[in-house]
Amino acid sequence: MDPMSSYSWLVFALGTVVTWGLYGIFLHMGQVGMADPVNGRYKAFLFVGVAYFLTAVLAPLAILLLRGSDWSFPGKGLWLSLFAGILGAIGAFFVLLALGAAIAGKVQNAPGVVMSIVFAGAPIVNAVVSISMAHDWGKVRWPFILGLVMAAAGGFLVTKFKPVHAAPAKPIEKVAAAPAAPDSQQENDSRSL
Repeated sequence: MDPMSSYSWLVFALGTVVTWGLYGIFLHMGQVGMADPVNGRYKAFLFVGVAYFLTAVLAPLAILLLRGSDWSFPGKGLWLSLFAGILGAIGAFFVLLALGAAIAGKVQNAPGVVMSIVFAGAPIVNAVVSISMAHDWGKVRWPFILGLVMAAAGGFLVTKFKPVHAAPAKPIEKVAAAPAAPDSQQENDSRSL
C-alpha cells in the first residue's frame, strides 16, 4: 500500500483546517469591504452563495460529467445532502451575524474570537451527536470526556487571552493657559482712589 494514500485523509483534513481557519477572517474582511454598515453582511453572504455555486454546484457537475456518472439521486441521499448544505449555509450566516454583533459590541479581534468559539465548539457538537446516533455512550472512556473538556477549555482560553492590538494612546492635549487679561475695572477703580 502506498504510504501517501493511507495519509491522504489527513492531508485533506488539514486542507479543511486551513481553508476553514481562513474562512472567518476573509468573511469578515469581505463584510467590511462592502463599506455598508447596515447591509454589508448580507452582501458578503450573497457572494458566499455565489462561491458555493461555483465550487459546490458547477465543479461537481463537471466532475460527474467527466466521469460519466448516472444521474440517479436516491431520495435519502438527496434530502440528507440538501439538509447538510442548508446547515452549512445557516452556519455561515450565523458566523456573519456573530461577526457583526462582535464588532458592534467592540470586541477586539472579532474574527479571532468568533472563529475560536466556532472551531472549538463544532468538534464537541460533532462528537456528541455522532456518539448519540451510534448509541455508543456505553463505550465512552474518560480520555474522550477529557478531550471534550479540553476542547471547550481551549476555545475559552484562546478567546479570553487572545493578544489584543492596543490602539496607540492619544497624546494628552495640553490646554495653553490664556494670558490673564488685566482687569480693566480693577485698574479703573484703583486709579479713581
